[in-house]
Amino acid sequence: MIFQFLKYVQPGHYFRLKRNSGHFVFPISSELPSIIVENIPQDAAYQSEKATAYDVSWQAIQMGYLGETTTYTHFERVPVADEYRFIRKNFHKAWVIYVLIVRLFSFKNPFKEINGYWKTRNVKRLNYAHNALSHIEYHNFHSDLIARQPLVSVIIPTLNRYPYLKDVLEDLEKQSYTNFEVLVVDQSEPFQKEFYNDFKLKINLNYQEEKALWLARNNAIRNAKGDYILLFDDDSRIASDWIEQHLKSLDFFKADISSGVSISKEGAKLPENYAYFCLSAQLDTGNVLLPKSIFKKIGLFDRQFEKQRMGDGEFGLRSYLADYKNVSNPLAKRLHLKVGSGGLREMGSWDAFRTKKWFSPRPIPSVLYLYRKYFGNATARWVLLKTIPPSVIPYRFKQNAIYMLMGSVFSILISPLILFQVIKSWKLSSKKLKQGPRIGEL
Repeated sequence: MIFQFLKYVQPGHYFRLKRNSGHFVFPISSELPSIIVENIPQDAAYQSEKATAYDVSWQAIQMGYLGETTTYTHFERVPVADEYRFIRKNFHKAWVIYVLIVRLFSFKNPFKEINGYWKTRNVKRLNYAHNALSHIEYHNFHSDLIARQPLVSVIIPTLNRYPYLKDVLEDLEKQSYTNFEVLVVDQSEPFQKEFYNDFKLKINLNYQEEKALWLARNNAIRNAKGDYILLFDDDSRIASDWIEQHLKSLDFFKADISSGVSISKEGAKLPENYAYFCLSAQLDTGNVLLPKSIFKKIGLFDRQFEKQRMGDGEFGLRSYLADYKNVSNPLAKRLHLKVGSGGLREMGSWDAFRTKKWFSPRPIPSVLYLYRKYFGNATARWVLLKTIPPSVIPYRFKQNAIYMLMGSVFSILISPLILFQVIKSWKLSSKKLKQGPRIGEL
């Protein structure tokens, strides 16, 4: 990884992995275009020249560089003080303390660790959103892809959400880009076929008795006639240029995947880190456009995630490893209502790390299946260490630092129960790994 300490604070991040091509995602800093380098401050306070170069590469990605510069195939270790400097520049100070504690308890040289921590104590955290690279020419860009008018297949699995689905379909009726079909996989009880009669859309309706999200999406992809697949949720609201912006971003950035962003409150601003175009390290199947050909090359969704969590994360990681360029697209945003009924909530799964019952596995086994499969057991343990203590606090408090700290303390008090939950999850994920992926072909 570009900086070794990232394994503590971002253990399961896509960009930690080398792609199938043998390259990481980070551009070789000396080969970046001069116009890009001019916008990136080179930090001469690093002890190592390598660290300075790696820092420039990291900043380029964080600021939204989307060019085709040659990327690194390997990274050399840098001094411990440089690692602490990097962590301080990029993460909250609480995570710096976390890294120090973990390193000391891992029997690293305490003099080097404390010295590196202390020497960098005055380093300030950066906000890359304030210096994000602009793409002014995007707004006047004439898209040949849109001019060709390819058929887009919008796929919507739904379960007991007719009032919200009505708004979804009405928003689709108002789209500026009109060459699309809508494939609805309805799993509702009771099924209301007549609900779909009055919409002015090309609706391909399928009723599915089994309550299964990934089965629904896989079957819909197989039935789709479009060259492009646009995955959508049944509890979302969108603007009239939603499809158009997805297509335009693919064309402008020569990208393979357009990952739209989400807000959870009407009228809310996009979070700063999602407010500009950049390489995406996630894939949200509630708002993403990609060519159907990608599914032909790397397969459909893995049904090991059925009625659990992170199936979209696994597909996103698979597409990342296969060298597909995934752009985070702030102009293809949606309002994600996250309503309290229907969907995954009725399948018994909502949060990946917070359990509803005392003796349920923590995290949901599919989470460990994902990390163990792609990152290995050692990284999966770092994921557990980072995520399990805060998961004791309810989801709605996850942005509150005080509550999260309380959760970490409370997790120590109930550590025997948490250990039982984690061991149970580990064993269930082992079964999944033994069974292997359930990835269908197109």
